[in-house]
Amino acid sequence: MCGIVGYIGYEQAAPFLLKGLEKLEYRGYDSAGICLNDGQKLVVRKAKGKLQELKELTGYGKNVSGTVGIGHTRWATHGEPSDVNAHPHLSDSCRFAVVHNGIIENYLQLKEYLTSKGMVFRSKTDTEVIAQLIEYYYHGDLIDTVIKVLSKLEGSYALGVISQENPNEIIAVRKESPLIIGLGENENYIASDVPAILAKTRRIYRLENNEIAILRRDGVKIINTDRDEVHKQEEIINWDINAAEKGGYEHFMFKEIMEQPKAIRDTVTPRLKNGRVVLDEISLTPEQLRSFRKINILACGSAYHVGVVAKYVFEKLLRIPVEADLASEFRYRDPIVDEKTLTIVISQSGETADTKEALKEAKRRGSHVISIVNVVGSAIACESDDVIYTWAGPEIAVATTKAYSTQLAVVYLLAIHFAELLGTITEEDYQNYIGELEALPSKIEQILQNEKQVQFLASKLFHSKDVFFIGRNIDYALSLEGSLKLKEISYIHSEAYAAGELKHGTISLIEKGTLVIALATHEPLIAKTISNIQEVQTRGAYVLCLACEDHREVESVAQSTIFIPKACDMMLPSLAVVPLQLFAYYVASLKGCDIDKPRNLAKSVTVE
Repeated sequence: MCGIVGYIGYEQAAPFLLKGLEKLEYRGYDSAGICLNDGQKLVVRKAKGKLQELKELTGYGKNVSGTVGIGHTRWATHGEPSDVNAHPHLSDSCRFAVVHNGIIENYLQLKEYLTSKGMVFRSKTDTEVIAQLIEYYYHGDLIDTVIKVLSKLEGSYALGVISQENPNEIIAVRKESPLIIGLGENENYIASDVPAILAKTRRIYRLENNEIAILRRDGVKIINTDRDEVHKQEEIINWDINAAEKGGYEHFMFKEIMEQPKAIRDTVTPRLKNGRVVLDEISLTPEQLRSFRKINILACGSAYHVGVVAKYVFEKLLRIPVEADLASEFRYRDPIVDEKTLTIVISQSGETADTKEALKEAKRRGSHVISIVNVVGSAIACESDDVIYTWAGPEIAVATTKAYSTQLAVVYLLAIHFAELLGTITEEDYQNYIGELEALPSKIEQILQNEKQVQFLASKLFHSKDVFFIGRNIDYALSLEGSLKLKEISYIHSEAYAAGELKHGTISLIEKGTLVIALATHEPLIAKTISNIQEVQTRGAYVLCLACEDHREVESVAQSTIFIPKACDMMLPSLAVVPLQLFAYYVASLKGCDIDKPRNLAKSVTVE
């Protein structure tokens, strides 16, 4: 969730480091810093708060000289946000500097040992022990020292290291936390994500676990912990550079909402050939698929909400029991998983720490794992038996929109494909579902054309203090995501409930003026949902109802309504989520919230 950037070349490093860190702000942070080798010593500048504080402190990079440097945006895990706890961290003698993403689990034992040897610690972070260990073990060979230090560390890390002793090198290391190497002409780069270096290069290496990169101006060498050279496949990033910019929109989130039709097309179209779903990424045979007695879906946050939708979809089409599990809870409850269980893991970044560990637990118990991720070469992708990439492109806003929608699209593809293999779907239904899937992008475009209606409703309702989302069946699954979107960017207290559960306690919280957002798209249960709407209305609630355009009867029981195009029940969440995203966006905008970087949140949660 933190951001790393590094530069070695012949230009001044500080301006590039600051620009690179700016491109990583979406990951969430509470402080930022840079360290440069000015030819004589290591110079550190860091500041609590937004990156603007660091920019002003360094005169936008003009007040710090050096052509080798590293930078970092920190999201606190050990030690409160402060100037002192911000990265980079120096060793006791100030000869070595380190930036670090991840968590060192045994840092207290290491710190106690180093303190007993006379080393003085300045911060309360786990990261500082790495810099101090490098100094403690250094005897003239920095690579040998780094390898020695790695043998002492327990946990996850992506590291960038520079030193006074080796002024013409950057050392980069990865274990369980993403790190890439950018390749230039007479200059090279490190970064935790592509946008940080995209303005400079499209040529990258992706480091794997326990690989060490040695960057010099004239080249990059990658070795393993045995010092054997590793030959990497160079990857060319083919994103349009504007894909990581706002493209004229006020916020990344709004841009990404508007990109959803294209993102779904990019995900679905290459996998539909001659009217059939073709998933070359899946190695499962029909015999293997028939052997599964249960499907487990593991994810966190919005990806988990995709999993809840998937539970309804898979059980309807495949007739196999499905459990949607929070990955953060899965491995701590002694789950019943074996070789007869298919596990589906969902993660935008492919680096979500809890999800990654849950994946490992499922594999340890013999389960076949399919992952749905957006980032090629990510840890979850690499550790899965099969992986389907969503091809959503870079998503910069912390609150996910197009990643959620493309994950849903992959769920539909999997469900239709598996249903055909299992013989649980008729050819007529198969073709109907293909047609519905192909129509989703154009229907979403139709919804987006009416976004001003949602903006108007937001202007009427943004003062709400408490909001309840209700729905039944797959509408309940969607209500989870609608509620999360609102709370995470507008900071309004919001809860999602299965509408039938209202009478079991929650209705006591409904009073005059309480906003209830009722989802009534699931046709078989619309009459029951209307009854629930009437229940909250009689207690004074203001009801905003979302329904399909052929169910105008909801207008008689709701103060406000939003209508979406009709679609098959299982794909309605792909349509209905769009107005909910827009509503959250406009409410947050009217409240003056920092929409792309909501407080206390991070884009890629790479710590447990």
